[in-house]
Amino acid sequence: MQDYRSNRERTEKTKAALIAAARALFVEKGYAETSTPEIVAAAGITRGALYHHFEDKRALFRAVVNEEALAVTAAIEAATPDRLSALDALIAGSNAYLDAMRVSGRTRLLLIEGPTVLGYLDMKQLDEETTALTLQHGLEAALNLGHASNTPADALADILSAAFDRAALAVDAGGDTDRYRAAIAHLIQHIAG
Repeated sequence: MQDYRSNRERTEKTKAALIAAARALFVEKGYAETSTPEIVAAAGITRGALYHHFEDKRALFRAVVNEEALAVTAAIEAATPDRLSALDALIAGSNAYLDAMRVSGRTRLLLIEGPTVLGYLDMKQLDEETTALTLQHGLEAALNLGHASNTPADALADILSAAFDRAALAVDAGGDTDRYRAAIAHLIQHIAG
């Protein structure tokens, strides 16, 4: 049992080191300009260990992006406790999204490099497994979008998600976070009518 735990812990430690090193380099240099020898050197791990845990650089990048998306989802969920009304939760969740996207490099990884490297369909699937699902459920609750509704919650969530992403890009480029928060809150309140 001890050996199994040691091996599992070593595996997780190695993967975490690779992901952390890759993240730093992808943020600093971009995916295309980052080489696998640089990643393994920064992680202090052999190239063989990289390929033991990840099929290729793209698979490692996907792991980095997945961790970033999960971190954003966790921030949204932490900001939207069950005691909030559905409308308040949507607004709190959108604010949490903008805050979470302000983590250095996250906008580049999720909104610029991610779609370029992984493609639209991979990023859409990842989004649907993380933040988009949270948004869709929030919209369904706030707007009473059940099966009888003419408004498709998934399409509305997709459109709002694009607006949130655009706001995150603007804030990352130096835009006033408070102005974008206010605009998103207004949009959500208007939709909820």
